[in-house]
Amino acid sequence: MKASPEGRFEALYWEHHRELLAFIRRRTEAEAEDIVAETFVVAWRRIDDVPENARPWLFGVARNVLRNQLRAQNRQMLLKVRIEEQPAEPHSDLATSIADRRDLVAAWNRLTPAEQEVISLVAWEELSNDEAATVLGTTKSAFTVRLFRARRRLLHLLNRTTRKEGRDG
Repeated sequence: MKASPEGRFEALYWEHHRELLAFIRRRTEAEAEDIVAETFVVAWRRIDDVPENARPWLFGVARNVLRNQLRAQNRQMLLKVRIEEQPAEPHSDLATSIADRRDLVAAWNRLTPAEQEVISLVAWEELSNDEAATVLGTTKSAFTVRLFRARRRLLHLLNRTTRKEGRDG
């Protein structure tokens, strides 16, 4: 008798969870539990594709999840470095002059990674709201709301930073 998908998944989880966690912890200090959880999400979604000898397959999935997370962290770090290293040049338009403001960099660094991502998809990658929603796997209206809130928070942080510098200066 063949086990149900739920039964097979539960058996996979209890048999391999501890060793997958150790596998990830040996490779990174990052959120190992999150990486293992994402590995099991993939296993659940593809339960019919999991081979009988699941151990190497699960390790491969965990490795890919870890690599994806490390790439995302690297992109965030590079974006922050790019923002902070913007050269001071004469500006012909308001948008360009705002991009080099130190208070903008300070406010940007206080945004959450999710807020930074929605703004950067539109501002730096020059994607439409429709395209950016596709990138994030959400609807256009949900993306538009997230973008509106992120921009509003950035403006709020900018105003606070500007007022604080005005008092200090």
